Amino acid sequence: MVKAMILAAGQGTRVRPLTRDMPKPMIPILGKPVMEYLIEHMAGHGVREIMVNVAYHYQKIEEYFGNGSRWGVEIGYSYEGVCDHGDILPRPLGSAGGMRHIQDFSGFFDTTTLVLCADALIDLDITAAVAEHHQKGAMASVVALNVAREDVASYGVVLADGDGRIASFQEKPSPQEARSTLASTGIYIFEPSVLDCIPLDSVYDIGSQLFPTLVAERRPFYVQNRDFHWIDIGRVSDYWSVLQRVLRGEIRNMGMPGREVRPGVWVGLNVSIAWETVTVTGPVYIGSSVRLEPGAVVEGPSWIGHGCVIKAGARVHRSILFEYVRIAPAMQVIDMIVSRQYCVDCHGTTVYRGDDETLLRWGDARVDGSHRD
Repeated sequence: MVKAMILAAGQGTRVRPLTRDMPKPMIPILGKPVMEYLIEHMAGHGVREIMVNVAYHYQKIEEYFGNGSRWGVEIGYSYEGVCDHGDILPRPLGSAGGMRHIQDFSGFFDTTTLVLCADALIDLDITAAVAEHHQKGAMASVVALNVAREDVASYGVVLADGDGRIASFQEKPSPQEARSTLASTGIYIFEPSVLDCIPLDSVYDIGSQLFPTLVAERRPFYVQNRDFHWIDIGRVSDYWSVLQRVLRGEIRNMGMPGREVRPGVWVGLNVSIAWETVTVTGPVYIGSSVRLEPGAVVEGPSWIGHGCVIKAGARVHRSILFEYVRIAPAMQVIDMIVSRQYCVDCHGTTVYRGDDETLLRWGDARVDGSHRD
């Protein structure tokens, strides 16, 4: 039996403003939180017991996923924080510290455990990875992926001997200095004995503190070089790029919701669209209760969240609209992510509602932030 832990206690500062009002694991992909895809994938490999450490916006994670029964798994939560004069304040313990906190509380980690971050889409063969971990007699394994040398500066890379035993790491080296192109994916497999290497009651990180200890003590610590899809959502630009790829059908096992009413155009229930007077070029998903007024233009890849209104003559091009966004008449939204509180372009530059009274402005785009029509 294999258990799992999802690391979900971070603030998600690199993907703000997306995490302004939601925790990073709840960032939506095709209308589903990114963490839901992880749970579905693990359930498909027979993982049934999953712990999630939480802190910021913990209620939204716990309320959505509950006890996990919808996915055929059992989910538990470990809150990292304190109660101060009636207020619950988040205080994350670090990825390794969060594991030790759970272990000291209940002894949950009593078998091989898969540990992974809540902010990536993966199709890793978990069964094969665990089998290799056991075959090598590893105490800890890091799942890695070969990346192009010009991209190594975005990752921590792993240096290992011919048997895969880890000797050291390089954190975001330049292409010229990189001694490896094996990038750590933030997916780990641990035996219970790893917990003894984590100090009590400490903020402690897996990558920067636990792993150097395992190397220094010459523990059986291995890397696995696996060929799989790993799509990290570490920045706003990553999120925009991922959704573009998903909408183009480039990500395996991620089908579009709704029904396809014309080639490359999917819709949810209860849409109000004057098809004869609008232009919709796929790939596009139009959520439930969306209205496109005459003369509206939607060009894909685009995602229109439920309850949105695109007014007459407005144009949405390669963009993501979260739920209940209203695009004003004759306005343009190009290469953007739009919510009722902010607009952020595909590079992460953000304009908040209220920066110009009631309108958000971005170049020649203007988005009316009112909740409903």
